[in-house]
Amino acid sequence: MQHYSIGQLAKRLNCAVQTLRYYESIGLVAPPHRTEGNQRRYSDAHLNQLHFIRHARELGFSLEAIKSLLRLSRHADEPCHEANAIAEEQLTAVRSRIARLQALEEELSRMVGVCEGNTVAHCRVIEVLENHALCLHDHDDMTPEKPLANHS
Repeated sequence: MQHYSIGQLAKRLNCAVQTLRYYESIGLVAPPHRTEGNQRRYSDAHLNQLHFIRHARELGFSLEAIKSLLRLSRHADEPCHEANAIAEEQLTAVRSRIARLQALEEELSRMVGVCEGNTVAHCRVIEVLENHALCLHDHDDMTPEKPLANHS
């Protein structure tokens, strides 16, 4: 069995060392063995578990859902209906985001498509942003999941 330092593990997983420390701090990954010098030494089991976590994150699962899926993965003989329910919930969320993004794409495309490129006083983009009633969709609930960056 091979053992990895936190730096070696981060490099193999192409992630930040801080990410690994965070996963350990929230209990997503079991604490690794420590050397006499208090260095973390991760096993192949940690590597496999972290690959699982990374793949689940790439599929958009929340950390809480990943905790549940990891717990379920330790019981190979149990029925998989709970894991399936978690995946179905994620699929529903993804489909909802896709629908919101498609509506936003349509609205932005329509807004940009009618801009004649004249002056700002007659700019369709500015006009639509100033008057929500000109939009085809009610996208009040379509705000970005993260706050906008401050561009001042």
